[in-house]
Amino acid sequence: MTEHVRVAVIGSGFGGLGAAVRLRREGITDFVVLERADSVGGTWRDNTYPGCACDVPSHLYSFSFAPNPDWPRTFSGQEHIRAYLERVTDVFRLRPHIRFGAEVQRMTWNPQELRWDIETAAGAFSADVVVSATGPLSDPRIPDLPGLNSFPGKVFHSSRWDHDHDLRGKRVAMVGTGASAIQIVPAIQPQVGRLTLFQRTPPWVMPRVDRAITGAERALHRALPVTSQLRRGLLWGLRELQVQAFTKHPNELGFVEQLAKRNMARAIKDPALRAKLTPDYRIGCKRILLSSEYYPALARPNVDVVASGLREVRGSTLVAADGTETEADVIVFGTGFHVTDLPIAERVVGAEGKTLAESWKDGMEALRGASAAGFPNWLTIIGPNTGLGNSSMILVIESQLNYMADFVRQLDVLGGRAALDARPSAVHAWNRRVQERMKRTVWNTGGCTSWYLDANGRNTTIWPGTTSEFRRATRRVDLAEYQVLRVPAGKRATQGEKTEATA
Repeated sequence: MTEHVRVAVIGSGFGGLGAAVRLRREGITDFVVLERADSVGGTWRDNTYPGCACDVPSHLYSFSFAPNPDWPRTFSGQEHIRAYLERVTDVFRLRPHIRFGAEVQRMTWNPQELRWDIETAAGAFSADVVVSATGPLSDPRIPDLPGLNSFPGKVFHSSRWDHDHDLRGKRVAMVGTGASAIQIVPAIQPQVGRLTLFQRTPPWVMPRVDRAITGAERALHRALPVTSQLRRGLLWGLRELQVQAFTKHPNELGFVEQLAKRNMARAIKDPALRAKLTPDYRIGCKRILLSSEYYPALARPNVDVVASGLREVRGSTLVAADGTETEADVIVFGTGFHVTDLPIAERVVGAEGKTLAESWKDGMEALRGASAAGFPNWLTIIGPNTGLGNSSMILVIESQLNYMADFVRQLDVLGGRAALDARPSAVHAWNRRVQERMKRTVWNTGGCTSWYLDANGRNTTIWPGTTSEFRRATRRVDLAEYQVLRVPAGKRATQGEKTEATA
């Protein structure tokens, strides 16, 4: 039995839950949220590693339509963010729409019916519109290292933390120096016997000015919600002002580098260690990390920093690319996620019988970060070139929800059975403009290799502008950028046939 809905949302993290709330607020209740796990939360459900927290201030890392006056800290921990998402799910009555254990196995465009046929672990669905909100930080990436399978100890990725494995007194290898690693290192350093950090590239780290939000502040936000809005607005405005340096004047970031170096010097007194930890690229080229505990932890006597990536595993011996050998009982990979090669893309089959992965083989691109050519009535949240290097992704998500809402409205205006397929010319024109703006940014000129870049060296991840610009660009759907597909009256379209009208 196939359940048909008007809209199918894939994933129940911030993007999926936000889409569900927006659909309800638009008066649409005929939708499902397909979630592969057994609870909501997305990355904030999956990542439970020690020290897990957000590096965006709490009052900015929440929906504008669901303010939380009771954030306990200026930078919230994983448990507080997950609890917030559970509350959003309940307050907006989303649970009846969620199908847990419904991992999408295949999603195929049906040209005869102008709908998506969706195979999941929980049964079959079909939908007029699909909103893919699987997120770029959902599928962990573990390098294929020689000998890893023969390692006699415990191995896991930071996003799949094994809480049943006791690290006390163990020799632990932390592979990677990204946002997760700099939180994990100070959290586990006091309990492990020896901690070895394999650092392929040192990050720029700024202090994380975190503190408890007082009871008086929380009471004020509850009594006068405008104060919470003002706090959010200030946090947003400061980050908007920073964008010019990242996107147009990277050389102006030298002053910020000096602040970061002073932050390091306060904790790292050993010149040799300081040299290992000093990046050789412009700050901002990789995401600037926030921590006040990372450098002090690295200076502790039970911590070693190997300024090289992990090359191979020989039994319990780990061999770095520079030949350094280390004995370990546990390997923790903080090696990121499949960001520019989204696994969901292998499971989405479009109008021409090609998967989204095949369509994106030369690099991801989508009209206004949402629509891919050849994939009618399919929208993605946090799609290509929608990422931010200095602000809250919730701002981008809410802009994309505006676009989604207008997309569904336009289908209503067209009437009957209709679908919108992004014109290849519109997708390419949008992508050319984005890539042209990208040339001057610190992410492209800063002298680093980051996860923002795909296998071809193109930045298909970051938005090269302010969140205000992105909101304006996604406020409305321009029908001129789409083909309007219809099933001809009195007959069904044959396989692969397109009946189009120019809006």
